[in-house]
Amino acid sequence: MSAEPRTAQSNAAQANRMLEAVWRIESPKLIAALTRIVRDISLAEELAQDAMMVALKHWPESGVPNNPGAWLMATAKRRAIDYFRRNKMMARKFDVLKHDAETDQEIAGEDVDAMLDDDVGDDLLRMIFTACHPILSMEARTALALKLVAGLTTAEIARAFLVPEPTVAQRLVRAKRTIAEANIPYEVPHGEERVERLASVLAVIYLIFNEGYSATSGEDWLRPALMEEALRVGRILANLAPEEPEVQGLVALMEIQASRQHARVDKNGAPILLLDQDRSRWDQLLIRRGLAALEKAESLSPRRGPYALQAAIAACHARARKAEATDWPRIAALYGELMELNPTPVVELNRAVAVGMAEGPAAGLALVEALEADAALKSYHLLPSVKGEFLSRLGRSAEAAAEYRRAADMAQNGRERTLLLERAAAQAAKAG
Repeated sequence: MSAEPRTAQSNAAQANRMLEAVWRIESPKLIAALTRIVRDISLAEELAQDAMMVALKHWPESGVPNNPGAWLMATAKRRAIDYFRRNKMMARKFDVLKHDAETDQEIAGEDVDAMLDDDVGDDLLRMIFTACHPILSMEARTALALKLVAGLTTAEIARAFLVPEPTVAQRLVRAKRTIAEANIPYEVPHGEERVERLASVLAVIYLIFNEGYSATSGEDWLRPALMEEALRVGRILANLAPEEPEVQGLVALMEIQASRQHARVDKNGAPILLLDQDRSRWDQLLIRRGLAALEKAESLSPRRGPYALQAAIAACHARARKAEATDWPRIAALYGELMELNPTPVVELNRAVAVGMAEGPAAGLALVEALEADAALKSYHLLPSVKGEFLSRLGRSAEAAAEYRRAADMAQNGRERTLLLERAAAQAAKAG
């Protein structure tokens, strides 16, 4: 094979890798902006995919543009304009939008361009509120928002919910069909309607943040773009609803958690767990912002909600300059309060960790073993991981190694799997 074909293949492979990375980051914004334009989520997804196919054709030949996200957006917008011009039904829909905007001008190419660039409000926030319409089930709302706003794959959403992938796929199809058939407006609602959707909107933002903070799959432990997007949308929502304590609580939680970002991985991208982190690398500005948001949340309501409670737990870690200074009894008590509000096996597993740190590994292990029969945690890799940690601290190295191996078999994230296998090997060596 000559050098020229090899070079062409290399350029094509590089362009395809770049497109995949760009798509991962830009597709939520692209689909959200297109949905604002065409008022149809499925059509917006088709237009975005069309833009990606054009890129697949041209980038290997012309090279990746300097601003690939903007290139994809411009291409998708041109496809949207073409669609309006040739589709009479969409033209009528666009006439309605034109009338709502109180303009009597005949739609021409330049008018369409102006409306395409009329980015009033935040498209991703609109997308979240649309996806969280009460006509949808809570499961469908969250799955749809994670797909459209966070750009997660169906498989990643399934792992986040601990449900089969076909179940998530069916939810997504039904949700988009329901939104289209009910002609749900693409907007951030006002008044009581906004309050009705707030709980599921907060849940979606938090799930997006968590996927960035600790990726469920892939080879990267962190996905900073998702964290940043969740924080950005959360801050916008806090400005829209400044008197809602749980909005402030969620923002507080995300600010404090995000402060650890640069201490959570080493120079090679390998995970560094909380107790081993260099706390001097924690972002003090984000911590101060988080503590201020937590203070505001607590001033707005005498009884803390789930997000404010989790923010209070994160604040305990943030205030401890050294790991050994952590107030574990208070953290265990806060998890007890959280269990009263949100009694889930995952919260109880976190409480078990705190109890094990406050009262000793035997107390924590007893709580973990009580959770092993819970079907919801059957495939949850952190259950055997936590059990392995307690067994290790109790000197039961052979059992700890087995639990770490079991956790590694369940883990979907490559970095996390490697860490668990390393811990298994270390415990096996101790056991002899």
